[in-house]
Amino acid sequence: MTIFVCKYAIEPMPQTLRIRCRNNGQMISVPFGTSLKELYGMCGLEMKHGPMCALVNNKVQGMNYRFYNAKDVEFKDMTSTHGMRTYTLTLFLVLAKAVEDLYPGGQLIIGAPVSRGYFCELRIGRELTEQDAHAIQQRMQEIVDMDEKIHRVQCPIEEAIALFRSRGMESKAKLLESQSNLYTYYYRLCDTVNYFYSCLLTRTGLLSLFKVEKFYEGLLLRIPSRKNPTELEEMVPQEKMHNVIQEFHRWQDILGVRTAGEFNEAVKAGHASQLINVSEALQEKKLNDIVDNIVEKGAKLVLLAGPSSSGKTTTSKRLAILLMASGMRPHTISTDDYFVNRVDTPKDADGNYDFECIGAVDTALFNKQMNQLLAGEEVDLPRYDFKLGERVYENRRIRIGEGDIIILEGNHALNPILSEQVPEDKKYRIFISPLTTIALDDHNNIPTTDIRLLRRLIRDYQYRGYSALETIRRMPSVSAGEEKWIFPFQELADAIFNSALLYELAVIKDQVKPILDQVGECEPEYAEASRLRKFLRYFRSVPADQVPPTSLLREFAGGSSFKY
Repeated sequence: MTIFVCKYAIEPMPQTLRIRCRNNGQMISVPFGTSLKELYGMCGLEMKHGPMCALVNNKVQGMNYRFYNAKDVEFKDMTSTHGMRTYTLTLFLVLAKAVEDLYPGGQLIIGAPVSRGYFCELRIGRELTEQDAHAIQQRMQEIVDMDEKIHRVQCPIEEAIALFRSRGMESKAKLLESQSNLYTYYYRLCDTVNYFYSCLLTRTGLLSLFKVEKFYEGLLLRIPSRKNPTELEEMVPQEKMHNVIQEFHRWQDILGVRTAGEFNEAVKAGHASQLINVSEALQEKKLNDIVDNIVEKGAKLVLLAGPSSSGKTTTSKRLAILLMASGMRPHTISTDDYFVNRVDTPKDADGNYDFECIGAVDTALFNKQMNQLLAGEEVDLPRYDFKLGERVYENRRIRIGEGDIIILEGNHALNPILSEQVPEDKKYRIFISPLTTIALDDHNNIPTTDIRLLRRLIRDYQYRGYSALETIRRMPSVSAGEEKWIFPFQELADAIFNSALLYELAVIKDQVKPILDQVGECEPEYAEASRLRKFLRYFRSVPADQVPPTSLLREFAGGSSFKY
């Protein structure tokens, strides 16, 4: 008998692990297999609105995560982006269970954010009533009060697909079918199963505040405010925004594609070019309708505003072409050219120049020159020299006649202060943003802020020399400025243009992934980069050469026939 002797000693499993808690800077020894929830109890932290989740080596994990190696940990509460996302997705699960309990066979579709909540469709074969909203609210509260455990179940992907298909959850089955993973996970709440692309809370009793209301033909799920989680987000009337969302849903019906799984099926079947062409045609038709309205109104000043990476520049150029086709002579200018000299720029609370505020724009000069143009006078338009930090004049003289029209593009274009002295009947306001787009499945929408961030990542990297780390790090301050200076005025618009394209994530994913890959694990922004990479993997790639050169997407992806 031959006896084999192993030359290498088998190291025993460690009995304890060293975990660094970034919230208080402590190094803590914990037993092998300790959960995040248990670790939180050891850290001596007191988070009034949390923890909801944690960054483990700068990657978002739910509180049921267990440690088998040394890690860095930072707990996140509801005032953080990650914490509020975890809370909101858990609300989606409880809402889905309440609907399943009350309306067996009904279909719940959780859609885009509107009026500072989430618009939800509920297809139950009849119109919804106030009583339906009340019943759902009551059932959700019962589920929360029971403090039911939420289980995260890992299994072979084909097992999850079969499970969802057996429950009639076709959008989730199709989403998972298009993935190449061997294993996946799903969430179980009592007898309800569901899938979400990010982590959830561990128990329903951790949901402290929410409200379900009847909202037009559907429901509005209201969530807590990030600034003050003890209060609901203030409901803001957004009828025009809601109408645009419904219009986009009609476009989806025309295309026959509403979710990522359906999109991937269409691409696999060779219909990518058709999806691109129809999507572009629908956007072009919308712009034509807007131009018809401008001409019919007899406006002389078109004011175009929207948040970062909405596609304002390309849209202004396409509007100019369509206006020319309607017999007009457009002149395009930017609010940037009316910046006050840098030394006169207002400062924020930290003493830094506040370039985002309306005070950074010389509104008096703008109103004076616009009224001079409307009166038939010749005006020398300024140009802002960003290197000098001063406004300069270069003999850019224009005079507008009967067939002329001005297109002004900029962040403050819809702010009433900017054009307060210009007659209302001469103005036409347009708000532009990628307001709603394709969903992952019935219960996983893609935030429009993610669409804009992905666009900006490509543009900043290719044309401005900024890394993904710099762009992601800068976004909170950009978003804060948009919340203060852009979004409050969107309902003042005469027209709202949804710049989202159904196919765009499938086109830009191969461009943006290498950019996101450059964000290192040691950076806090790694969590956001990792999350973006994850949901991009849900889409089949589509070659960029199929996108028309006049497409709005070309402003970010490159290859546009327009000059910028």
